[in-house]
Amino acid sequence: MTEILSQYSNALAEIVEAAGQTVVRVEGRRRLPASGIVWADGIVVTSHHALERDEDLRVGLPDGHAVTATLVGRDPTTDVAVLRAETPEFITTSLLAGLASLDSLRVGHLVLALGRPGQAVQATLGIVKALGDAWHAPAGGRLDRYLETDIAMYPGFSGGPLVDVEGRLLGLNTSALLRGATITVPPATLRQRVEQLLAHGRIRQGYLGVGVQPARLPAALEQRLGQDAGLLVSSVEPGSPAERGGLVLGDTLLTVEGQPVRHLDDLMAFLGIERIGHPLSLRVLRGGQAQEIRIIVGERS
Repeated sequence: MTEILSQYSNALAEIVEAAGQTVVRVEGRRRLPASGIVWADGIVVTSHHALERDEDLRVGLPDGHAVTATLVGRDPTTDVAVLRAETPEFITTSLLAGLASLDSLRVGHLVLALGRPGQAVQATLGIVKALGDAWHAPAGGRLDRYLETDIAMYPGFSGGPLVDVEGRLLGLNTSALLRGATITVPPATLRQRVEQLLAHGRIRQGYLGVGVQPARLPAALEQRLGQDAGLLVSSVEPGSPAERGGLVLGDTLLTVEGQPVRHLDDLMAFLGIERIGHPLSLRVLRGGQAQEIRIIVGERS
């Protein structure tokens, strides 16, 4: 038993030592620094909430040196920010070569959270607490998978990586997306956000300009339309794509592109970057009658 525990312990230490070379310290707030992940040569990914300023940013490297950095962009909705280190001698090791697939991940699997709030790398061991499908954070950002661990987010760990027992990257840890929970932004979402921020400096998001709330349909309409609920339009912004497309206050959205919409998440799923400038076909209930309208998706400024 002692030998097994020793082998297990040594294996964990080796994972931390190897993966720790991709974890940096991020100095962007007055309190304790946060952590970051080396994404590519000179590029660091960290948590948006850990950056209380846009300037005077520094990155602490595993070798003890600190370099200046500039903010490329940030996405508050998924708590992701991207920095560019101002030095040609930046570490080039990256966890991207070992991106893990969440398809094989299961609740109960062991995971390691790494951070570098000080000079040395720190680590804590936990398990996958919950794993689900695509999820919209309260701030509005869409994560392609919901991944929650039982790991306590010690001060300065936000922005650091979650890795599996093979040292592969499972995503970026944050304590800011859901109160009282440690959520990990998964690799696919992280890659998509980083690529957008590097290309545009911001996250491009589709926009209709409406406020909606779930509404249950009367029994007679439910039977006639084959749908029990929709989204009641509670506001329409002047000059918005929704107004130009003919959507009015009091309409109830039934389907978008033929798919029922019963919750805000259902609608948001159709407002990705790929939809900007393209028409959406909406079926709405107005005055007790269903009708079709088309709205050209705008871009949120």
